[in-house]
Amino acid sequence: MRAAAVGAAMMTLAACAGGGEEASGTEPADASLTVVTGVYPLEWLATEVGGERAAVVQLTEPGVEPHDLELTGRQVAEVSEADIAFTVSGLQPAVDDAVEQEAADAALDVADIVELRPANPEEAHEDEEGEDHAHEDEDEHAHEEEDSHDDEHAHEDEAAHEDEHAHEEDESHEDEASHEDEHAHDEGEEGDGHDHGEFDPHFWLDVDLMSQTATALAERMAEVDPDGAASYEENAEAVTAELAAIGEEYEEGMASCAHDEVVVGHTAFTYLTDAYGLEQIGVSGVDPETEPSPSQIAAISDIVEERGITTVFTEPLMPDATADTIAAESGAEVEVLDPLEGITEDSPGDDYPSIMRGNLAALTTALECS
Repeated sequence: MRAAAVGAAMMTLAACAGGGEEASGTEPADASLTVVTGVYPLEWLATEVGGERAAVVQLTEPGVEPHDLELTGRQVAEVSEADIAFTVSGLQPAVDDAVEQEAADAALDVADIVELRPANPEEAHEDEEGEDHAHEDEDEHAHEEEDSHDDEHAHEDEAAHEDEHAHEEDESHEDEASHEDEHAHDEGEEGDGHDHGEFDPHFWLDVDLMSQTATALAERMAEVDPDGAASYEENAEAVTAELAAIGEEYEEGMASCAHDEVVVGHTAFTYLTDAYGLEQIGVSGVDPETEPSPSQIAAISDIVEERGITTVFTEPLMPDATADTIAAESGAEVEVLDPLEGITEDSPGDDYPSIMRGNLAALTTALECS
């Protein structure tokens, strides 16, 4: 195992990256495998599934916005020595780069496990419509070729038919070339399919996706450490049961609400709101670094006032200024809804399950659920 090879060096690195404490309580030198992560929900999963056999190292220190993470040289070395580099690509570019360059063989990307939602659903819908039109054009082209083939046997003037057929083939080749150029242009924009920058990485707010990820993580851990396979499987089943219980609590708590609008600072809650039929109203997009313009704030304030929305949510790792401005203009209250990107003293809990339940309590109060 790589963990045994790095020993004391890994202990030093883990202490620097994780705020001075091992997340799982297991020293790297004593662990059967090491897992490096860059965001709290993945750290929680790795700790729960890995149990006493895994040393989990968190790259983002407590209280630091994970999107802003920049790695030190020692942290890059830490990534290169991990048995599993457990990430969700598109969330932390610095981590993505380090994994690609130093630990490609050890990578476990959540984007390859579950289907991530597009960061901009409207653009995704336009792309789907474009694909539908492309399929229609292909069907029409195939029909024209079939008709052309029939005409070859029926046409009395063979020479005229050959000229006509040659002309159609020229047009066909032009269409195909145009289509290939278009396809190449699309591939150039989208890359090889592994660039998930256009996708929303906050999958962990959907407990079903978290369960799928827990199972995949247990399978990868078993590949690295076959002697621990039974332990990893048992731990993943326990995690899945805990997640299912949280999901049931949400289903019951959100079954009957007076409101369904959730006003948030940035749209990190799509997985949560979509799962329970809520409408997310975001001041800015998925990227929390995007500063809302005065006109955006004014527009949200008008919506809050017009719809009688009583609560505007802020986040533990984001400034309260925008939410405070909207609340002041509309008369709404400001409460915390945690996207679980990290744990701070303002988080409504001290671990993933308690924060998810804290979010449920905040939502049921704000939306007047019974």
